[in-house]
Order: sequence, then C-alpha cells, then structure tokens
Amino acid sequence: MAAPHLEVHPWQVREPHVDLNTFGAAEALFSLSNGYLGVRGTLDEADPCVARASFLSGVFETHPLAYPEGGYGHPEEGQAIVAVADGTPLRLTVDGAALDVREIEPEVHERRLDLRAGTLDRRMRWRVPSGTTLELRTRRLVSLTERSVLAVRYELRALDGPAHVVVRSELTLGVCPPEIHSDDPRVSAALEDPFEVLTAQAAQDGGSLALRTRRTGIGVGAVVHHDVDGATAVESEAGEDRVVTTVVADVEPGRALRLTKTVGYTWSHDLPADSLVERAVAAVRGGEALGWDGLLAAQRRALDDFWERADVEVDGDPELQQALRFDLFHLYCSATRISHAPVGAKGLTGAGYNGHTFWDVEGFVVPVLTLLVPDAAAELLRWRASTLDAARERAEVLDWRGATFAWRTIDGHETSAYWPASTAAVHVNAAVSRAFWLYSNITGRSLDELGGREVLVETARLWMSIGHEDADGGWHLFGVTGPDEYTGVVDDNVFTNLLARRNLVRAAEACESAPERARELGVTTEEVASWRATADAVHVPWDEVRGVHPANTGFTTYREWRFADKRGSYPVEEHQHYAKFYRRQVVKQADLELALWWSRDEFTDEEAAADLEYYEARTVRDSSLSASAQAVACALAGHPDLALRYLREAALVDLRDIQEDTAEGLHMASMGGSWLALAAGLGGLRDNREELELAPLLPGALTRARFHVTWRGRLVRVETTAAGTTLTLLDGPGPLVVVVDGVRHELGEEPVTVPLRDPAPLRPEPTQPEGREPRV
Repeated sequence: MAAPHLEVHPWQVREPHVDLNTFGAAEALFSLSNGYLGVRGTLDEADPCVARASFLSGVFETHPLAYPEGGYGHPEEGQAIVAVADGTPLRLTVDGAALDVREIEPEVHERRLDLRAGTLDRRMRWRVPSGTTLELRTRRLVSLTERSVLAVRYELRALDGPAHVVVRSELTLGVCPPEIHSDDPRVSAALEDPFEVLTAQAAQDGGSLALRTRRTGIGVGAVVHHDVDGATAVESEAGEDRVVTTVVADVEPGRALRLTKTVGYTWSHDLPADSLVERAVAAVRGGEALGWDGLLAAQRRALDDFWERADVEVDGDPELQQALRFDLFHLYCSATRISHAPVGAKGLTGAGYNGHTFWDVEGFVVPVLTLLVPDAAAELLRWRASTLDAARERAEVLDWRGATFAWRTIDGHETSAYWPASTAAVHVNAAVSRAFWLYSNITGRSLDELGGREVLVETARLWMSIGHEDADGGWHLFGVTGPDEYTGVVDDNVFTNLLARRNLVRAAEACESAPERARELGVTTEEVASWRATADAVHVPWDEVRGVHPANTGFTTYREWRFADKRGSYPVEEHQHYAKFYRRQVVKQADLELALWWSRDEFTDEEAAADLEYYEARTVRDSSLSASAQAVACALAGHPDLALRYLREAALVDLRDIQEDTAEGLHMASMGGSWLALAAGLGGLRDNREELELAPLLPGALTRARFHVTWRGRLVRVETTAAGTTLTLLDGPGPLVVVVDGVRHELGEEPVTVPLRDPAPLRPEPTQPEGREPRV
C-alpha cells in the first residue's frame, strides 16, 4: 500500500480525501496512544480495515520458537504483543443500508489528527439510497490524563430528509495478528486466539469483558458505556467474546443523533475477573465524571504543557515543520502514561516487530524524552532496570559475568531466534548503560534513583568477561555484531569497542564517586582499576593505507559492493543471502558514522572527515535508523545542507512511508532520531558534558530553527537564524552556563545571542552510493 495523500499544515495531519488504497499506513499514522493504551487509526465502521486493534503496553503472549537445528542457549519462547478488546467499532445502518465506504462515493470524507487537541477527527457526507443526505462527524481520543480511557464522540446529522438509523456499537476482541512469519502450527495456535474469555456481561447502555491470555496468564478488563442523545431505543447484549450496544433513532431533517462512547481498560497478572472489571468500571466512571468536554480540555492542557516545553519551529520547510511536530507528538504519546512496560519499536501503533523493544529505544527515544519529558524517560529506564535479573540470568547461560540485556523483548527475556543479530549484538548493553548515564547527566539526578549505578557495574563486568587481551596488551571483542546488520559476527567493531570503553570508564567513575554504594554492589578498588586499565587498552582498528577506521577488523579489505549493478535490489537482505553480503563493503545502517556521533571525542577532526566520506559512499540505509545518525555525523563535519536532507528523511519516514512498512506501525527510533538530528546535528547539542554545549549551524534552505531543551531542571530555548543563535532561559533557577562553539556564556534573565559560525568543512560534501541519496 502507498502512503496516504496528506495536506501540509503546521499543527495537523489531514487526509482531505480518504483513500481505500492507503488504509494500512493511515491506520498507523492516525493512531492514538498515551503509553498505556494505544488504538489504531481505523475508520469507525468495523470494515474495511487492514489491522484494527487496541493495545495495552505490557500485555503479550508467548509462543514456541522452532529451530531447524537445536543449540545450547537458544531462547525457547518468543513473545508477541496481542490486541485486547477493541472499543472503536460503530457499525451504522441508515434506512436499511449499511455504511461501507467501499460501496459509496461520499461528497466529503476527510480525517485529521490534531497535534494540539490530541484527537482524531473525521467528517463524512454522503447520500443514502433512500435519498437523504447525511453528515457524520466523529472525534476520538486516548486520554493523556486518564490513562485507561478511550472516548469517542459520534454525531450523525440528517441534512435534507428523515433517516431511520441503527448504530451497533461494539466492544470486541481485536483482529490484529502479530507480525509472525512461521509455518509452525504451534505459533498460530498460540497467537491467533490468545485470550480466554472469562466473562462477557451486558447492561442497558454498555457492558464488560474480562479476558486472560492462555500462556502468560495476563488478565485484561474492558468496560464500555454509552451516553446517547436523540435515540428512541438503547439496549445491549453480550456474546461469547463481545458486547454490542444497539442504538435506534428516527432522525428528522436538520436534527442529529449524538453518542458518546467511553471505554475503560486495565490489566494485571494477578487479579480475578470481577476485580479486573471493577477497575475498568472505575476508569469509565472517572472519564464520565470529567465529561466529554472535560476530557477534551484536559487533553488540550496536557499537550499545551508539552508543546510549551518541547515545540520545534523551522522556517523555510513547511513539510519538515509538520513532520517534526508529528514525530514529537507520537514520541510523547508513546510514553507519557506508561508504567511497568517498555516502549516497543512501533510503540502502540501496530504489531510490527511483534511489539518488541530494542536497543534503539534507549539509543534514540530515551535521550529525547530525557531532554524534553524527563519523567517519561525515567519510567522507561525504571522498566529496563527491572529486567536486570533476567539480564544476569542470560549472561549466566552464556557463561558470561555481569548482565547482558535482551536484544528484543517485551518482559526482559531474550526472544530472538537469530543469534548473529541478537546475542552477538552486545552493543545493546552499551546503549542501555549510556541511556542511564545520560539521564543522570542531563537531569542532575543520582544514578541510583533508577538503578543506573548497578546497571553500569553489571555491564562493565560483562565487557571484562567477554573481552580478550592479546599478547601485546591490546583488548579486543571478537565475534560481535555492531549496529550494521549487513556485517555480522566480526572482530573489533569500532562502535562497540568505543562504547564498551566509555561504559567501563563511566562504571569506574560511578563507583569512585559513591564508594559505599560500590561496596554494596561488591565492587573492589582492584576491580575499578581493572576497568580503567582495560578501557585504556581497547583496540580501535585503523587502516594506514586508506587513512580511515575500518568499521571492524578487515572491513576495508572486503570486496566492494557493485552499487551501480544493484540499483533495483534494495533492501539488500531481500535480494541477496547473508553469505554474500556479510563480507562486502555495503552498510545497512550507519555503524561507523554513529560512532562519530556517540563517541565524537575519540576521533580527530581529520579522522572524522575521512571516515564520513568513506562510509557515506557505502551506506545504503535499508534501516530507518540510519538517516538520523548520518544527519548528525554530516552536521558535525560541517555539511549542514546534507544533514538537512538526512533529517528530512528521518522525520518523514512514516508520513511518506519511505520504508514501505508504516502499516505495521510507526518508527519510534527514527522519530526520536529526527529531533536529535535537529538538536544534536544542526544544533550541535552535546549531552555528554558537564555543561550544556551547542555548536549551531543553519542550512541554506532554512531561515530559522528553534528547539527547546531541559537541562538540570532549566528550560532553555535555542533559536538560530542567519544573525546568530539566541539562548533564552524560560524556566528554572539561573544563571545557567551554556557553552556555544567552545565559549562559555552565562544565561540568566536576559537572552544571550551568539554569532553564527562558518561550517568550514575539511572535505567536500560526501557522496552516496548510486541511487541511495537521501530520499526526500
């Protein structure tokens, strides 16, 4: 399916003409979430749809993992997010004719995601066979303040004649199967019907469902209530796995039937059916106590507060402006009310990647939330810390010390059946430890607040157990896979080695700064000394002939990829076997360039410029993670115009469905990466220093760029134009020292303006493989 045609607007994502051929992507784009509850952006009618579903974060089912050949230490169970009871369907019949957009030609049919109101709005006008013209207006919200509440306002107006109307409003099990590609009948048996229905009960104006997953034993309660104005009859019935409320009305010309549907959810590992229902009832009552207008007002207040602290503005590129706000909206909504669960790679917008979380959430989502909504970041880190015992258990299975975090998971246990791109991808541990350290550094809060010191210690112990010291005293990591999944199971991946070095140093610093806590964790002074010594001995490959860093040992000696011959063969992994491209100089996602960003202090300016030029020419970006990393690397090397092109690709990955998989859910890491490409790339934000540091650039296509950042409890606005960069302290105690282009400035009551520097790149703007230039 193609991407829907969307109007460019600074605060809305509007589809002026609903297109049946783009339903899949639109369902993801128009999703609503609050981190606890997520609802796909389907039409109100149950049909047509691609994947109608409502999700609760943390609710999942397991399934057997099958292997062609057995092996020690393979995970035995997979995990997959499952759709819970869905409260969105409203089937409409007018004068005996069912509303089905496939069978009519509406005069108007539009949808709009309002980024300030936090609602999905729909308007449709059509003529029924009996001759009456009707207008349907619906508005849907997932509350950002009442975390368990979905509310829908449904208003049908007869414009020029009478209409006999029947609305069948459902609370029913979802129909969105996880993204599982398996011929194993045990998998389909586990996931196609994951819930046992404990109770299904009806009242006059609604009803309830209580469910429990068959294998994980997670209980879900869902309750629906309807407030109806203009009906002649309202009654409900309970079926085996659904509750249906029927509303009948005779609508006179110029009059309307109005229905407000409130749905409440809860889940628990332990509660019985009646308690699940009672908690969901309480959620509904809370939503109804506020009323529809109260829910709308609370939604607006929550988003007003968010945008006051997080808004971005770019002048000169209206499409990018819309995309950046769209990305921030979904990032915020993916986590603001989350609790005891991770953010998956697709958030709660689809079942892509089976709902799993990966290292890129700690790498690209958590840092953004830390700089904008630190309390939401704290919840994600608190969840990750809660999986430390599972990480220790996994390390023990592998005969490693310390802890190794899961590559893909929902509850903290490893679920990947392909070890070369999971167990071997040990950089997940560096990304996790980095996220904890950055949170502490950016907020000024203690590492122990969320368990970060313990995470740093256990990951440091992991590196010590899996590394190898050679006869000359060099320290190596053998048989690992870095971020580039087209170059798997290699020695001394530069990104991984450098991140391991930083992990060891930060663990040492964390123990030296809190010796009593270190003793509680069993850390000795000798262990800390060994971490520092190992960090100093980390081997970083270097190619003297080419004057660049090989991404891993031997990479620059691999056979070159024939890019000119492969123009129609992307993604590479769908056209070539791993046995061919694993040892070719073709890069899926910017591995070494990500090191240029996350470990910038490890490279001289000359090395960074040479490395960027080399790897730009070999990176094909078959991963949505790549563009944002390339944007930052290009900006740091003094190429703001190229950085902007990559920033656009990262920001528009879903609005334009660049990867052609948006139907499976939005790309959360790319969304986070787009903001980082603006702030850390064009803004030059360094989040790993004691003081806030910036090095702004302005691409030729933009006349102004503005973003906000919260640093040590202070809200700072950064605004760059051709005249310079103006820093304004908006909230929090002053003064605050901000370093701009290496010069310290004290920011207090008055704004500070710093002239804009010349980018002064050391090398010409790099080129990309033929046909793989930035795609927007």
